[in-house]
Amino acid sequence: MQKQERRPTIMTLEEVARFLRLNKSTIYRMAREGTLPAWKLGNVWRFKKEAIEDWIVNSQRAHEQKHHRKS
Repeated sequence: MQKQERRPTIMTLEEVARFLRLNKSTIYRMAREGTLPAWKLGNVWRFKKEAIEDWIVNSQRAHEQKHHRKS
């Protein structure tokens, strides 16, 4: 059996906005500020879906830890 090559899923700004259910301008600002994992390819932003999913998990953990400490 051949080993299947696994390539990362690359998303556009519009796709990430739909995925996160946020406005495109919010995604653009977050990418520009470095809040959201992204890179520029020429004049356009690109995002690895796996990195966005990791960012969601890590953001949720940080949020939970922050609120857990207040209790």
